[in-house]
Amino acid sequence: MDNTGYLQINVTDNENIPIENAKIKLTYEGRPEDVVKNLSTNSSGQTENVELEAPPVTLSRTEDNIVQPYAEYAIVVEAPEYEPLDISGIEILSTANALQNVKLTRAFRGEEGNNIVIPAHTLYGYYPPKIAEAEIKPMNETGEIVLSRVVVPETIVVHDGSPSDSTAKDYYVSYTDYIKNVASSEIYATWSDATITANVLAIMSFTLNRVYTEWYRNKGYNFTITSSTAYDHKWIYGRNIFDNISQIVDEIFDQYISRPEVRQPILTQYCDGKRVKCPNWLSQWGSKDLGDRGYSPIEILRYYYGDDVYINTAEAISGIPASWPGYNLTVGSKGDKVRQMQEQLDTIASVYNSIPRIATDGIYGSGTKAAVEAFQGLFGLPKSGVVDFKTWYKISQIYVGITRIAELN
Repeated sequence: MDNTGYLQINVTDNENIPIENAKIKLTYEGRPEDVVKNLSTNSSGQTENVELEAPPVTLSRTEDNIVQPYAEYAIVVEAPEYEPLDISGIEILSTANALQNVKLTRAFRGEEGNNIVIPAHTLYGYYPPKIAEAEIKPMNETGEIVLSRVVVPETIVVHDGSPSDSTAKDYYVSYTDYIKNVASSEIYATWSDATITANVLAIMSFTLNRVYTEWYRNKGYNFTITSSTAYDHKWIYGRNIFDNISQIVDEIFDQYISRPEVRQPILTQYCDGKRVKCPNWLSQWGSKDLGDRGYSPIEILRYYYGDDVYINTAEAISGIPASWPGYNLTVGSKGDKVRQMQEQLDTIASVYNSIPRIATDGIYGSGTKAAVEAFQGLFGLPKSGVVDFKTWYKISQIYVGITRIAELN
């Protein structure tokens, strides 16, 4: 299995509604005539999980980047009444599950789908190194620190270019999707969970510093962050993500890195540690080595940023109807939190019909458990039948996406 990766494709429209029976032609990158497989989507807009050839897993676990450590594939997605969409450069790593999300636009609305070309991974291709900044922004500059508490935003506005590039497009991306995209673009999913977690925490802390300080808005720009590696992190429009990275982000998305007596998340800058050296910043390849040696995520972070850093939790999550109750919901649970979850899950089930409809009675019975398990399986979470932290907020996120579109219509 060291030469095999996996790919699942999820197809929705621009209103987050799954598209059934979309037809997908999967080919090798640069060889459109060489069809690997023809696929179609089920009622949830998903294909089967396809097994694909990939380079040996050792290539993504060593610093030698002479040989590309991932295979590249392309897809053409078609569905009646929708514009077809081509995506090329889909990265497949040995042993890793890749997830490719596809959004199709309605043909009868006169909208055109933009074909997507995914560029090289940052650890393999060349991208400008980070321009150094102070990790903590001064508190005494008028108007710079504008938020009274650290809040996880519902949406990040990503400027797809350098800050001064007025031709670059702005994209509105959910916070968790942004973090998953950046992590999949900047580290390899074949690394240890401890290393991935440490890097995800660094990405989130950096991002929340930009949010907390309103860094770009205070410079006259109307976006949160850029996709330029010289200024921020590499975010790639339309790229595939990886299942294990996605699950780690869902588990810890409300966390960031702090220092004592400092309110703002620290600006956790980093570099690859091979082509670019960055003393006192996290080294991506170095963090990989530490994870292999058994270091925990916080030990990896303290190795680079100092012994006084610690993992903090945001005080609020914007755009979510109500916060996590603070305990797991399972069979036998009762009350308003169960009812709230049931109402949201049943609304989702009205769109994703592979999830059983449930009564919203505030009692967590076998029917609710079955619906939770179906939801978890559909959205890449462990099928425990228990509404834990990550399941609670995934239900809320999907519910908000569906109901907000309904309200706009």
